[in-house]
Amino acid sequence: MSSADKILAFMREEAYKPLTAEDLAAEMDIRGKELAEFWQTLDKLEATAEVIKTRYGKYGLPDRMNLVVGKLSASSKGYGFLMPDNPEAEDIFIPPNAMGGAMHNDRVVARVHRRPGPGKASEGEIIRVVERANSKVVGTFEASRHFGFVLPDDRRIGHDIFVPKDEFNGAKTGSKVVVEITEWPHKQKSAEGRVIEVLGSTGDPGIEILSIIKNHGLPTEFPPEVERAAAKIPTVISDEELAERRDLRDLHLVTIDGEDAKDLDDAVHVERLKNGRYLLGVHIADVSYYVRENTPLDKEALSRGTSVYLVDRVLPMLPPRLSNGICSLNAGEDRLALSVHMEVDSRGQVIKYEVFPSVIRVKNRLTYNIVRQILAEHDETLREEYHYLINNLEEMERLCRILRERRMRRGAIDFDFPELKVKLDDAGRPVAIVKRIRSIAESIIEEFMLVANETVAEHMHWLKVPSVYRVHEEPDFEKMVNLDSLLHNFGQRLPKLNKDAEIHPMALQKVLSRIHGRPEERIISTVVLRSLKQARYDAENLGHFGLAADFYTHFTSPIRRYPDLVVHRLIRETFTTGDVSAKRRQKLAVMLPEIARHSSERERAAAEAERETVDLKKVEYMAQYIGQEFPGIISGVTAFGLFVEIENGVEGLVHVSSMDDDYYQYIEDQYALIGERTKVIYRLGEPVRIVVAKVNPADRTIDYVLAPTGQSPIKVVKASDGKKQNQETTDQRRAPNRAVGGKGRKKNPSSQPKKDRLGPKGRKR
Repeated sequence: MSSADKILAFMREEAYKPLTAEDLAAEMDIRGKELAEFWQTLDKLEATAEVIKTRYGKYGLPDRMNLVVGKLSASSKGYGFLMPDNPEAEDIFIPPNAMGGAMHNDRVVARVHRRPGPGKASEGEIIRVVERANSKVVGTFEASRHFGFVLPDDRRIGHDIFVPKDEFNGAKTGSKVVVEITEWPHKQKSAEGRVIEVLGSTGDPGIEILSIIKNHGLPTEFPPEVERAAAKIPTVISDEELAERRDLRDLHLVTIDGEDAKDLDDAVHVERLKNGRYLLGVHIADVSYYVRENTPLDKEALSRGTSVYLVDRVLPMLPPRLSNGICSLNAGEDRLALSVHMEVDSRGQVIKYEVFPSVIRVKNRLTYNIVRQILAEHDETLREEYHYLINNLEEMERLCRILRERRMRRGAIDFDFPELKVKLDDAGRPVAIVKRIRSIAESIIEEFMLVANETVAEHMHWLKVPSVYRVHEEPDFEKMVNLDSLLHNFGQRLPKLNKDAEIHPMALQKVLSRIHGRPEERIISTVVLRSLKQARYDAENLGHFGLAADFYTHFTSPIRRYPDLVVHRLIRETFTTGDVSAKRRQKLAVMLPEIARHSSERERAAAEAERETVDLKKVEYMAQYIGQEFPGIISGVTAFGLFVEIENGVEGLVHVSSMDDDYYQYIEDQYALIGERTKVIYRLGEPVRIVVAKVNPADRTIDYVLAPTGQSPIKVVKASDGKKQNQETTDQRRAPNRAVGGKGRKKNPSSQPKKDRLGPKGRKR
């Protein structure tokens, strides 16, 4: 047990009360040479807020002092929510006057004030900022004669950055800049900083995408030492590298990916065995052979955490020489792999398996479109061209359905949201928005990757070797109660809820099955998804609620996800002996929780950046339709208006202030706005017709108005360049004076990304 663990364990004892450092050392019987390490450890624990030092110089645990430590998620309206480090704890509402100079994503300590009454959220005030998250901010520069300031692109930061005149560094009014904060906000004093980079001028081609990249701290280039390390990696495999690897080059392996994919990290094959079972082979590029721990390549991959797939480019985790070259399973090329062979019975159970290093050679590079046309559309031309693969592909389809049926039997929740893809021309302008719907081709790869991830997770669990898992915890009871309330409006319900009893995913799956094909399917599915927790990485196997899986990890994409690379490394370490040394275990016990935390954070940043770039292009695309009318579905209801999704999947806000035929009351438990005089009801899931009113590229938002139905004509104003021209549109989302009721701080349900609450399914977009 480390020195930190000993101190924390001692403080967790029931009889412990806050002590000075000297008294704590005495009580723990720490003396002599151990004292120096004790002082250092205690200082480190206090610096990270794992222990709290009171104004009287005594140390204790935050949860024993009515304090909560976690990350602040701020709102553009000035308030925020503290998301505790403890995933089991509830979020804490932080009012605007209690933010204590903290900014969005800062790690903070808050004192909690319980609010009386059932169903009320806890409220708190921030008393300390532990770690600042926004040392650099992207925004628009405004200059005056004696000073300037930067308006952050991310409105959640909530503070303009004051810039002294001698720190302009060439920035002019309207410049998009990166400003480095030199003094943090305190009480009524604004943050202060200096311009360190001028990105361009607002309105320049590509400037908004570049701003999003910079705002999320996404690197666009690899450091020279990483490029040099990549250049030393050979582009062909030598005979020496094949030692102790199983030679699978005679197997007819195929890759199935999107047409534009270049980093191909998984290949598959299926055989029907004489005993009637299936042999499923999943072969993953052995990236860990090339990316060794603590090398420049490894450190850069850890820092990035994941590849980022933006609307117009890919920011890879590994240099292209690896991700698109020697680590990509290109057809006809020998490649090193880690293979999982699974023998699967007719009910989808993995009867036995092997995990081993191999050398493979992919025979065919297939795409989702080709496989879909062969299997689902029976395209005779393609079936003739790939006649030698037809039997194998049909076996894959049969096994895919068996595996999916097994997941459904155990209660897995299966969402089927169409994914929006924005097509761009050569100049980066959006020319079309298409819905990509999952076909049998995507399902084959999805099911094969899921079962491989589960098998590897269980393998590592029973080895009792430290590892990284993909976890998805049970949803909060309160969110299930709210979901049940919504379901009643559609004639559905969950089994009787009990705060002390576990929620089983089967209950949610049954609801989704019952509403399949109905008009309310999309809306209920969306609300169910938002009611779930977000999947994350953890060094402890906590199971995966959404998949109804006791064991789950990420193993299938080491080219583009760092946790997969770590799992590969651990498999390689344990391949010969099935264990690691005691010293290595101790090192892993410290490393892996931090790797899991960091990877989860980078994954969220990547997902947010990806969503923002898609939203930007959606807004740019819809600018051509200002003034035009479309049918839509109410996809969200809040105190400030209705979110409406039109047929192409683009969502916008009908602000309640534009609904001037009545005063509308927000009825939260009915997900509805109801007119006080007319009794007109606008409810979640109902059809409406809207007119595209305004677009705001700078804020990536769209305003709709309800199509005229006899009321006074609504003036539609076309936005020009996105420069603060729309002060009452979605950039502010103020609580309107026409809305009555509602808590006024409910998160905008439509602006929340459809997060990976069930975990990435092993595929590239």
